[in-house]
Amino acid sequence: MSPTLLILLVALALLAVYAVAVYNALVRLKHQVAKNWSNIDIALKQRHDELPKLVSVCRQYMRYEQETLERVVEARGAVFAARERGDLRQLGTAETSLRAGLGQLLALAESYPELQADRAFRDLGARISQLEDTIADRRELYNDSVNLLNVRIAQFPDLLIARRLGFTPADLLEFSEARADVDLDALFG
Repeated sequence: MSPTLLILLVALALLAVYAVAVYNALVRLKHQVAKNWSNIDIALKQRHDELPKLVSVCRQYMRYEQETLERVVEARGAVFAARERGDLRQLGTAETSLRAGLGQLLALAESYPELQADRAFRDLGARISQLEDTIADRRELYNDSVNLLNVRIAQFPDLLIARRLGFTPADLLEFSEARADVDLDALFG
């Protein structure tokens, strides 16, 4: 066997090993993005289930605030629909609307001392606030993993393998405005 052929075979073997390593790294990143999205999805579902309870408790006290309650319910539906479709852009818009409605609802709750004294309202408010924090944390992890994947498939020479094997950039989950920090202890204390 000639030395040239041997060098060529070694080079091809090294290239194949490199291609497999890049492919495996891209698959790992793709699955990390999917896992992180699943974690967000779980928190969104949990919050989706808690919001009707909060609105129901508020309805008992806030007879004159129906518009705010309806806005929260509509925004909840929009978040659910966008989440079900996997439409991250629409989800960001719907999340912004829901967060604004929740902020307004909690601000209006200050005008209702009986509502603030209601244990179910306090517990649900605390649970929803906890879920909001969880969603924010998980969104950060998701966006980090999306960024890692997107950078990797855009870098040379990895992009050659990524394009050939059909890897596409993932969308970031962005909200239009930052969530205002709600101090529930001060609000309900």
